[in-house]
Amino acid sequence: MEMKLAPSMLSADFAHLSEDLRNAMQPGVSYLHVDVMDGNFVPNISFGPPVIRCVRRILPEAVLDVHMMVQEPKRFVNDYQRLGVDMLTVHAEATDDLEGTLQSIRADGMKCGAAVSPGTPVSVLEKVLPICDMVLVMSVIPGFGGQSLIPGTLDKIRELVRLREEKGLGYDIEIDGGVNLSNLDEVLDSGVNVIVAGSAIFGGESIPRNVQDFLERMEGKCC
Repeated sequence: MEMKLAPSMLSADFAHLSEDLRNAMQPGVSYLHVDVMDGNFVPNISFGPPVIRCVRRILPEAVLDVHMMVQEPKRFVNDYQRLGVDMLTVHAEATDDLEGTLQSIRADGMKCGAAVSPGTPVSVLEKVLPICDMVLVMSVIPGFGGQSLIPGTLDKIRELVRLREEKGLGYDIEIDGGVNLSNLDEVLDSGVNVIVAGSAIFGGESIPRNVQDFLERMEGKCC
């Protein structure tokens, strides 16, 4: 599977959002991870359509990888399609109709992803795996940036790799939460191929240097 780095916009400096995003989207980076929180499914509120509309103008070529931490996300599928979102990922825990929500995303021309929180088993996704373009494993409690990765969540990635092989499927596996250069090798060894990184990209002295450090490590693992 192709390795992809997805900088998480939640950790950018919103006083310098345009500059930070352009610095993060270096050659070799096409995905931008965008966390939408509603204050209901998770206890925090992030941003919604007005900000994403601006981001699409700033980065017209980026793959907008939108992670909906929102209760009953099916209500918003059409809105996000009109914003030019490429990938819309919804939580298994946030809807009573996960399959119908994913089908709705597909019907609107977007790629669809299903996410599970740390306490949710991968088994809840088995029915929908054939229609998923991506599966997102949350490696921290959803809702806040800057947390440490929960090591046991890597077992879910290994299980998803096994299921993908057994069923002959082609979904990407994404990890979100607490990934940094110190644990990146272990994360990559689990079989994940889409890496979301927030503080590790947008923190420190140089965003471009942080991005290159990730890309070099990822390239070394895949080759």
